[in-house]
Amino acid sequence: MSANRMTPSAQRCAGIALGGLLSSAVCAEVLPLPADGSDLVGQIEYVPARQEDTLIDIAREYSVGQDEIVMANPKVDRWLPGAGTRVTVPRQFILPDAPRNGIVVNIPEMRLYFYPSAGKGAKPTNVVTYPISIGRMDWRSPLGLTKVVAKVKDPVWRPPASIKAEHAKNGEILPDVVPAGPNNPLGQFAMRLGVPGYLIHGTDQDKSYGIGMRVTHGCIRMYPEDVAKLFPEVAVGTPVNLVNQPVKLGWQGETLYIEVSESLDEDRLSSADLMAKAVSLIQKETATHPVAIDEAALRKAVEEPTGIPTVISLSGAAPLEAAAPHSPAGEVEPGAGARDESRIEAPTMGGPAGPYGAEERPSTESLF
Repeated sequence: MSANRMTPSAQRCAGIALGGLLSSAVCAEVLPLPADGSDLVGQIEYVPARQEDTLIDIAREYSVGQDEIVMANPKVDRWLPGAGTRVTVPRQFILPDAPRNGIVVNIPEMRLYFYPSAGKGAKPTNVVTYPISIGRMDWRSPLGLTKVVAKVKDPVWRPPASIKAEHAKNGEILPDVVPAGPNNPLGQFAMRLGVPGYLIHGTDQDKSYGIGMRVTHGCIRMYPEDVAKLFPEVAVGTPVNLVNQPVKLGWQGETLYIEVSESLDEDRLSSADLMAKAVSLIQKETATHPVAIDEAALRKAVEEPTGIPTVISLSGAAPLEAAAPHSPAGEVEPGAGARDESRIEAPTMGGPAGPYGAEERPSTESLF
């Protein structure tokens, strides 16, 4: 990273030592929660690409996921942006519709939100957010409320038979035990969840640039430098809320925003489904806080998802017409007047269930 492109946060974080390697990545910033109860945090940044940059290089430099930066720059070549190309760095977010405490993970957004404790009885005043990788379609990450039940530094990985068999099909024979070190897929830090077989963890040096994609066997994977920051701040017992919200709404003062991410493949949501979901959420939001909606902006945000908050309220426009809300099979409908958390029903926390079928769910050290 050149000195003239380093933000103040980048300058503070340059040179972090991780496992003997130096990283110049930007640390995730501590973002103050809006005092007026608004839902937006952070800001969009724009940086010029250098000749040697890929979008993936820039994503890691600014603690953004790979799919996030590609969605935010649909007309920029992922592998060769070109010197001087203006790259949008999506670092503004609508907070998920979930209690603002502990850890909240929005699976389709592939982003984790951590609300540091402000002390006993006090509400959090800040949020820190990190990009993550999640489970592939055949190894779905779980949904529901759980907690951190253990923390492990320098974890050992014991690959289960199912993962060993998968790798063997590709000609790779995994050992029974992978010791701690730079080649351990769990990285240097792991937090074990109450869902058997699942962790929030780092990654090895070969997979560090794959963050922000569906590439894991269900676990939540982070950049090594990000998990190194998060690990010491999270106490055992911290609640972890895993939600499915491809459409988020949020207020900034009197202005209503929408943020749309690609929905999970297994949910099979069409643009029409996402629009119906968005309309349902808007109707709930505006029932007690009426605003007119810019329908053209709404349609563009839904049909061309960028993962960037977009203004959809417009003074003087006609009210949005009603539309039947879309509810995928298994989704929990909120009570009257409640905001829709857009969750699929969580799997049984005690073992395999629902969309996972009967595949093996090994010990908590085994998945990555």
